[in-house]
Amino acid sequence: MPAVIVPPTVPRGEAPPPANYFTAKRNDARVAGVTSRRAVIALGGNAMTGPDGSATPAAQRNAIREAAGHVAEVVAAGVEVVLTHGNGPQVGNLLVKNELAAHVVPPVPLDWNVAQTQATIAFTVADELDAALAAWGLPQRTAGLVTRTLVDADDPHFAEPSKPVGRFLPREEAERFVALGQVWEDRGSRGWRRVVASPEPRSVVDSPAIHALAAAGFVVVCAGGGGIPVTADAADGAPLRGVEAVIDKDLTAAVLARDLGADTLVIATDVPNVMVDFGTPSQRPLGRVTVAELRAHAREGQFARGSMGPKVEAALRFVEAGGERAVVTSLENIADAVTGDAVGTVLQKDPADPHRSQARGGPPQQGHP
Repeated sequence: MPAVIVPPTVPRGEAPPPANYFTAKRNDARVAGVTSRRAVIALGGNAMTGPDGSATPAAQRNAIREAAGHVAEVVAAGVEVVLTHGNGPQVGNLLVKNELAAHVVPPVPLDWNVAQTQATIAFTVADELDAALAAWGLPQRTAGLVTRTLVDADDPHFAEPSKPVGRFLPREEAERFVALGQVWEDRGSRGWRRVVASPEPRSVVDSPAIHALAAAGFVVVCAGGGGIPVTADAADGAPLRGVEAVIDKDLTAAVLARDLGADTLVIATDVPNVMVDFGTPSQRPLGRVTVAELRAHAREGQFARGSMGPKVEAALRFVEAGGERAVVTSLENIADAVTGDAVGTVLQKDPADPHRSQARGGPPQQGHP
């Protein structure tokens, strides 16, 4: 197990070490060609589970270990990294435990489940990423932060729950939960499934703490699952109160990157590029694109609502809000995505950059969250 590197004590009368001790210890030789100084990287669900979707502890740890190796490569390039992640399978498992154990222990609300998965995943990422950083000979270490995301109490999505969570149940079992105030939908032959609100993220409440940790040289794991949804001015007088909802993690990543003043937002998925005309003979990957071009494709309905759509929207929002660049690509490409424009779908404001109609990378196929 690698030892944690602690800044040395300073003898009386000598100058203190730099405020960002870890950053001062970077390998300067690797920094010269870096495109981004601070990057927010959003890991998709494929980075948290096994190749077959398995969510056993061993499968999750193995997948996170692989992802950590790619993230460590970004840090080795001299980039400040803030890491977000999905939590769909993990929250789903907790909801099943709620259901199965309801006669023994009281079920907990959805916002508690999101908080629990944030802590578990951040702990595991910290374990694996610290080991990967040490293997690179880097002094940086990882800090995990349970993170809240502010949403509007009157967001219209609360009136129309649409985000499926948890497992499928027969109608008779689902009706027991409907009687408790939950919303369930008939999904045909697979059974009934719970749906919850997915409100728009407005701001990341804990972004000042995230900024402080990143500025001090830590790789920060935060805003898992889009963050714990909270509203302001609750009925009980509390300044913030958790609500039962699920926020899209990619949209939150865009808000977080904006709040932190990140140079680059990287959205990692299971394919190397965003596709247009997917599933047709004319399908093609997008390389470097402008905001106008990508918005036009989105208006045409090119990107599926439940898969690539939110990723494209997050990239657009970040750049439209003033971010320098956003990249959508596969996990193994994230280091190259942060340090250059040779991989993935690269969104930038600069209309003078030539458009790459064909991008390097794997087979043309559409991504999934």
